[in-house]
Amino acid sequence: MNSIIHLNNIQKSYYLGKQELPVLKGITMDILKNEYVALMGPSGSGKSTLMNILGCLDSPTGGQYILNGKDVSRMPDNDLAEVRNKEIGFVFQQFNLLPRLSAVENVALPLIYSGINKKERMDRAMQALEKVSLTDRSHHKPNELSGGQCQRVAIARALINTPSIILADEPTGNLDTKTSIEIMDIFGEIHAQGNTVILVTHEEDISAYAHRIIRLRDGVIESDKKKEFTTSLS
Repeated sequence: MNSIIHLNNIQKSYYLGKQELPVLKGITMDILKNEYVALMGPSGSGKSTLMNILGCLDSPTGGQYILNGKDVSRMPDNDLAEVRNKEIGFVFQQFNLLPRLSAVENVALPLIYSGINKKERMDRAMQALEKVSLTDRSHHKPNELSGGQCQRVAIARALINTPSIILADEPTGNLDTKTSIEIMDIFGEIHAQGNTVILVTHEEDISAYAHRIIRLRDGVIESDKKKEFTTSLS
């Protein structure tokens, strides 16, 4: 099995003084290369905590997480940051763009830490903006862009390091219906080009774009269903 993500009995607890608050209570699953997965669940189900662990933003308190062949469950923070920068592109509901930088400068940001010279950073950032059809707005600042355009910039930034996984947290939460459809079409294109896409959402119409839906409730997997794709044989 060609798993890019393998979770075995992942647990996560937080502590209030001596009181343990278990949030994830033994999550076991595999996500394959080039899968398109939606993570769903009501507030308090553990989906945000699971997303933070999948994105190497947090470590589990128990269990094992193998990402692209590496055990990241017990990695020190510095190593985890390096894995995160190389393997994962993040897209958030709030866009998280720096207001004083232009679109192309925002997209190029992750490359600064890779020691790449400015010309190459800008060239690569423009290529990433081209993938989201936004080269004509490359020198505009976030306050000169619409919400949908800001999210396109955020997606281009997520693609800049050619990550193996795109992790999107409520990526259409701040957008109207028409713009949401445009953004989801971009995720479809990214998936078609070979990326693994993991979408965290509470909206059924957005999860419908994914090919597999994993539902969490009370820190465990309630259901894990793949869509049936029927192919007609001529």
